[in-house]
Amino acid sequence: MSQFTGKRILITGAASGIGRLMAEELAAQGAELVLWDINQHPLELLCKTLLSNGQQASAYTCNLSNREEIQKSAMKVLKRQGAIDILINNAGIVSGKPLLDNSDQEIEEMFNVNVLAGIYLIRAFLPTMMERQTGHIVFVASAAALCGSPKLVVYSATKYALRGVEEALRLEIKHLGYNIKTTIVFPFYFNTGLFAGAKSRFPLLLPIMSPEKVARRIIKAVQLGQSRVFIPRFVYLALLAKILPVGIFDTLLAFFGINRSMDEFRGRSEKPDDTDRPLR
Repeated sequence: MSQFTGKRILITGAASGIGRLMAEELAAQGAELVLWDINQHPLELLCKTLLSNGQQASAYTCNLSNREEIQKSAMKVLKRQGAIDILINNAGIVSGKPLLDNSDQEIEEMFNVNVLAGIYLIRAFLPTMMERQTGHIVFVASAAALCGSPKLVVYSATKYALRGVEEALRLEIKHLGYNIKTTIVFPFYFNTGLFAGAKSRFPLLLPIMSPEKVARRIIKAVQLGQSRVFIPRFVYLALLAKILPVGIFDTLLAFFGINRSMDEFRGRSEKPDDTDRPLR
């Protein structure tokens, strides 16, 4: 029996990419899935597939850039399903454009989805975790939360913010004396439409990750109760390199090709029937 058997797990951005892969694996391990995404058709299709396999799942179409929708959906979950055991803040969007090419709407939407949505979800589901003295909150951040890159100014800012949210929340929970775990994940680029076209100069050290490997590693981190996860492990050096003088740090990023990694970025397909559309 898996340690996820009977656990109620909410995943945002569940209709595609890593979110969908995590949902499929966790459902296979006996979890009760609460699936959130803005893309109704692929979300409902995933839910129906899981149910047809005898697994437990429910779907909630929600625009994570809208605070009121998040709050209404959260209230429905608490009323229909009850408390959440594991909250996986997975949804995220990226524009992959220079700062000056981003519209005000794009900037605000990235902060809404990548940062504020997670905060609102925590505010909705943390109280029942505190009442029950158990729970686990997962943040899927990015290597961009450890070092910046051209064409990722806003995205990187949101992931740095998410890193701050996790760190402060972890310390706050401990300070208040609650037995609730947090995990933050820092993956390098992964091979879904979200980062289509992104390149690595040294793929042996910094490979473009398969979404299956990233999904499995996140699940393993939850199983082990790990607080920080770097995918691949080489990403951890970006955190250590912060102690270096700025000039040396910037030279290292240029050497490893980070400064040019988004030069050929294309992003996701915009086909209406594409199940790998932007997670929101």
